[in-house]
Amino acid sequence: MDPVLSKPRFHLDLWLGFTVHNWVLDVGRPVVMLVLPTDWFPLNRPGAAEFLHILYNISTPLILLQMLERSPRRFPRLGIHLGIIAVVMGTSLHLAADSITRRLVLIGYQLHLSIRENPVMTSLKPPSMVDFFELLCFYEDTLGHLMWYVPLFLVLFLFFSGCFSHRKQVEKMPLTAWMLLVPSATYYWYLITEGQTFILFIFTFFAMTATVMHQRRRGLAPDCNGLFLLYSFSVALFLVAVWVAYLWSDGVLRKKHPGLIYIPQPRAVYTLHLRQDTQT
Repeated sequence: MDPVLSKPRFHLDLWLGFTVHNWVLDVGRPVVMLVLPTDWFPLNRPGAAEFLHILYNISTPLILLQMLERSPRRFPRLGIHLGIIAVVMGTSLHLAADSITRRLVLIGYQLHLSIRENPVMTSLKPPSMVDFFELLCFYEDTLGHLMWYVPLFLVLFLFFSGCFSHRKQVEKMPLTAWMLLVPSATYYWYLITEGQTFILFIFTFFAMTATVMHQRRRGLAPDCNGLFLLYSFSVALFLVAVWVAYLWSDGVLRKKHPGLIYIPQPRAVYTLHLRQDTQT
């Protein structure tokens, strides 16, 4: 269905809430674990990072639903419900697996090494216990991330597909949008690097670019919300390129991330370089 064209308006409350929500409840989790003493939370009970993760699991579906409600387009209810269910399940799987991984780090687990190469895992008896941790890693890094990030990027693209107006109606991005651009793009950089979502991100970015080219033939152009998303993705892609170029010659991280796509995780960089430096 064609979007209902109206005068574009920048959704400051939506984007500000989305940005603060992501930075506090998602990026803030590893920061909280570094700042707060480990003695405050027993290893057999949820810590501060887990409580932030629980809040993230509850609030993320609500924000995504609000984003779809703001879109001029209307989408099938069944697809929306399935996507929200997938997000809840994916973030819940990630919560359980990531909480165990954080506790492994406290006893010497090194994120820049594979599971079988970690000194903590080589001393396990029987050796088949390593298979259990590989299953845990599969739930966190593969299945959980797919169920979490595929609907997330899909919602962003669906919202973007409705952010078009006639060229005479299009307004430039306001100052508040430019102020939110850097933290928004930096969070997408975090999603790509820490979540290893480059393929999902680049396909979404290409789909957004193709949509812009198609709509321009109809005399339409992205409004201020569409430009905000498009610019945020562009800056995030630039940040990822700088990140990869800076760590291009790191042999240890290359071994951790083999294959054609090499994008090191910030947590792996921390345990490899920064954590060792602080301990010495």
